Amino acid sequence: MALWGGRFSQGADSRFKQFNDSLRFDYRLAEQDIQGSMAWAKALVKVGVLTEDEQAKLQQAMEVLLASVQQDPQQILNSDAEDIHSWVESQLIAAVGDLGKKLHTGRSRNDQVATDLKLWCKAQGELLLGSITALQQGLVASARANQAAVLPGYTHLQRAQPVTYAHWALAYVEMLERDYSRLQDALKRLDTSPLGCGALAGTAYAIDREALALDMDFAGATRNSLDSVSDRDHVVELMHVASLSMTHLSRFAEDLIFYNTGEAGFVELSDAVTSGSSLMPQKKNPDALELIRGKTGRVVGAQMGMLMSLKALPLAYNKDMQEDKEGLFDALDTWHDCLDMAALVLIDLKVNGERTMAAAQGGYANATELADYLVAKDIPFREAHHIVGETVVYAIQVKKPLEELTIGEFQRFSPVIEFDVYPNLELEATLAKRVAKGGVAREQIEGALVAAEALLAKRAG
Repeated sequence: MALWGGRFSQGADSRFKQFNDSLRFDYRLAEQDIQGSMAWAKALVKVGVLTEDEQAKLQQAMEVLLASVQQDPQQILNSDAEDIHSWVESQLIAAVGDLGKKLHTGRSRNDQVATDLKLWCKAQGELLLGSITALQQGLVASARANQAAVLPGYTHLQRAQPVTYAHWALAYVEMLERDYSRLQDALKRLDTSPLGCGALAGTAYAIDREALALDMDFAGATRNSLDSVSDRDHVVELMHVASLSMTHLSRFAEDLIFYNTGEAGFVELSDAVTSGSSLMPQKKNPDALELIRGKTGRVVGAQMGMLMSLKALPLAYNKDMQEDKEGLFDALDTWHDCLDMAALVLIDLKVNGERTMAAAQGGYANATELADYLVAKDIPFREAHHIVGETVVYAIQVKKPLEELTIGEFQRFSPVIEFDVYPNLELEATLAKRVAKGGVAREQIEGALVAAEALLAKRAG
């Protein structure tokens, strides 16, 4: 049953109907549409449109419908209804007769869909906060289990200075914590109800919109009816949070793809998240991580698509806004799946401590320590930097790490270098010096782990 038609003398072309209808994707808003309708029925009692008996009959019918939808949401797709609103209304009319036709009094599909979508975003946001936390827990657990492992840190994909595996994992905990905070902020801003704003100018009934908002677990009601029915900021904002978080997940995936290569051999991925080659039997491909990296583009693309759909739209509602749902649903579904898959990758991840240590000791990653040693001998840093650069060139030529050069070899480049240089070039000494907050000193990493564990424990319970 269409929610409109009295103005028209002939039916819509079947091709237009297929082009126009949104039930194939907005059926996912069924629970939210019923939830909003329950609240609206109660509000109509307060303004005399429905009696308490009528509201009770509608409430009972909607509770039955809600249970049916929760058990089998796919049933909705068997209908030829235009959208989820017309489907719910038709089901109520079938259940309670003409009483079902009274429910839409004072309400428009414009404020109805805006409310449904915000309710869905609130529910989905809570699930995503849980998935972010679960991945952070996985990273912290992996860091704790491999706390002793040392690996090279990179800049420009060149070995730079030694770090630890735990420090690497905690870097992603920090990124995800910002994602968590951004998502919380977005959910706070969207926590206002548009219901009662009508098509664009507000409802003609003296609805207590604040009470109505609280009945649906919103923090309050929106303030301007024109803005309320046309606002999709929350859609863009959630897509942005998803895009940025997916970018973090993509970097995480790329690091592990590189660490998993035969050339690096730093980690080994579980069979549970890898696949083989149809031709080369020796292959074990990091498909889970590559898919996380690949799906980032589609989430970012969905955000760009939504921004372009909103650009230059006049107030208030326009049918262009129907384009908000498919991209949002796909972006948040994809983000959720990738968070869960990243957590799965970590469960049986094996860190090869010997390979990581060997790599950290190679590549002259202790060159900065030699420069700092020279600075301690009253040589200006820029001069020390030059001396160490020349020393490294020589060490490469003779195929020795810095710590294996003799004092005579060192003094070819600076006479101030003495035997006390060697303790400064040891790997653990290099780590131990990074004692400032956020550094790689063992005590700093232990402190960061304890803080992360405490935060996540508090959040979980």
